[in-house]
Amino acid sequence: MKLFYLFLLLSFFQLCSCQSQTSDGKLSNFSILNAFPGISFTRPVDFQFAADGFNRIYIVEQQGVIYSFENSRRVKEKSLFLDIRDRVDDSGNEEGLLGLAFHPDFASNGYFFVDYTAAEPRRTVIARYSTDRQNPLSRTGEIILQIPQPFSNHNGGQLAFGEDGYLYIALGDGGSAGDPENNGQNLHTLLGSILRIDVNQPSSGRKYSIPSDNPFAGNTQGYCEEIFAYGLRNPWRFSFDPITKLMWTGDVGQNKYEEIDIIVKGGNYGWNIREGFHPFKEGSLPDSVKLIEPVFEYDHSVGQSITGGFVYRGSKLPTLQGKYIYADFVQGQIWALTYQDNARISNQLLLDTNLNISSFGIDREGELYLCAFDGGIYILVDESRP
Repeated sequence: MKLFYLFLLLSFFQLCSCQSQTSDGKLSNFSILNAFPGISFTRPVDFQFAADGFNRIYIVEQQGVIYSFENSRRVKEKSLFLDIRDRVDDSGNEEGLLGLAFHPDFASNGYFFVDYTAAEPRRTVIARYSTDRQNPLSRTGEIILQIPQPFSNHNGGQLAFGEDGYLYIALGDGGSAGDPENNGQNLHTLLGSILRIDVNQPSSGRKYSIPSDNPFAGNTQGYCEEIFAYGLRNPWRFSFDPITKLMWTGDVGQNKYEEIDIIVKGGNYGWNIREGFHPFKEGSLPDSVKLIEPVFEYDHSVGQSITGGFVYRGSKLPTLQGKYIYADFVQGQIWALTYQDNARISNQLLLDTNLNISSFGIDREGELYLCAFDGGIYILVDESRP
């Protein structure tokens, strides 16, 4: 029965996906503003807040440092929150400290999780750190999971807790070009997947356990039970919509196409059989392989590296309410995708920033920010509103 339900769900998403890659015009009057002009950062790659009652922002620098500061435009100082440069390898352009997630009970247990790359051997590390309220400068860490990485690129890096309390982890296909090890379609490796683990219930020999409803939990084929969805090339950034509960991912493409996916349990998103809606490899697809198509794609005449964002649920930009906001790292354009009733309604250009936008983030009010490699943290502004 469970397999039949999964088949129906995957088929439904295939039928309802939208194949257009055209622009539906531009939403006027939008600009960006440096949200914190008194401070700057070096290669900021993640923006987070902790649900602990304090209105503070946390910025991850790729080199291995996290800073925190008051969420105020007047802020002039940032405080060092974590420095793990001694164990982070950022020698490759896509390597480094890549993601941060606060435990849902951070206010009481002080736990937060980071995703970084390390060397000798090359690997991705998921580690848990804890704060000490009596000694705020003290940080103790424990490695939760390590994943071998064959190359220096396509590391993924996003961490986030779902409403189910489980930790979701994005991993790319292991790198090089074209997925030479075919990791995207290999369920015996964690690469090329979104993982889902329970960090609250360690199991024998592991610092985490497998949720009982993971799609491959208890399988007898030797598939990795941590896998929640697979067939992904480099899902650099994903996010959850708190209203619809959908999980949105921007998957960075190879030669021609960037794609936006809605992630479902057990879903196969096609890489490296397919790039966007299009065949990547020659040859026919076996009938037994069911792929989920993207919600949206754009080709490399538009942009070359998608930065996944958020469905906007703040209050200051009402015309963006419910739209998925994303960007292209290379071209610096920011777009708003409208998706309703399992279909794309429109994809509209907000503005062209000429920035390398590495990541989006939201504050505790749901307002949207973006990190750029010029060192600034920016916020979207609707100039038509007072």
